[in-house]
Amino acid sequence: MNQPTNNLAVVSNNTFEATKAVNLQHYDISSALQTTLEFHELIQIFSSKIQELVPHNGFIYTNTEFDLAIQNGIQTKSSCSYALKVEDQDLGELKLLRTTQFNAQELNLLETLLCCLIYPLRNATLYKQALQMALTDTLTQTNNRAAFDDSIKRETTLAIRHANNLSLIFVDIDHFKAVNDTYGHDCGDLALKAVAKCIKQSIRACDIAYRYGGEEFVILLSDTNLDGAQLLAERIRTNIECHSLAYGMELVKLTASLGVSTLKDNDSIESFIKRADDAMYQAKASGRNTVMLAN
Repeated sequence: MNQPTNNLAVVSNNTFEATKAVNLQHYDISSALQTTLEFHELIQIFSSKIQELVPHNGFIYTNTEFDLAIQNGIQTKSSCSYALKVEDQDLGELKLLRTTQFNAQELNLLETLLCCLIYPLRNATLYKQALQMALTDTLTQTNNRAAFDDSIKRETTLAIRHANNLSLIFVDIDHFKAVNDTYGHDCGDLALKAVAKCIKQSIRACDIAYRYGGEEFVILLSDTNLDGAQLLAERIRTNIECHSLAYGMELVKLTASLGVSTLKDNDSIESFIKRADDAMYQAKASGRNTVMLAN
């Protein structure tokens, strides 16, 4: 039988220090948890370290803030769950799984042991939040150029290794300078956010959008050939064209020019990007509000 989810909230450093003082024999658990800032490693270490104290057959850790669902072991009928918090900050939920029900003594011990996990989880959360901020464009809430530079290297390597398709779509807002000059930079910012929203609403969950710079965006499409990328680019173009931006008493029409490339056997990262970028400029040169495919 599943145990109801309990809340484990460490509300102050004093509470945590008092817990540690009473449980010095568990110092090795705390020490081991200080070795990483990765969620999956923290939960795996914790599970391994407490196995002899509170035997269990597996665990499930979920964290909605970072869209995490980490699972290990087998599904069982019995479990105990804890919503982990520190000073009103949610740190996710941990569920331990076992074929037999946990008794009261084990649950009391587990709650003490979980105090060793709280602050390493908070450190991992703060690290992940800082990393996300560093890789996010604050205006459009898309990934930024630094995130793209990291992703393109990784995805290109994986595509070559596994002989998978990989495609790029470059998106450039048409006449963006005229929007800024006519309506002001506040309207330009709204236009950027509107286009970013159209892009995010058009792409799949596995696709990633980035603000490449200025009024230019790029979408990285794993396991997608040229035909699939072209269809998605056309969907993005249509959604942007159908969107009217309300600014004051004005309706500002937006369109975009898009270029598409798919990774070739002889491509470098630079040539892969350049072909999509060149195709986007061809789209602008041919009248804008269109999709062009790279050679």
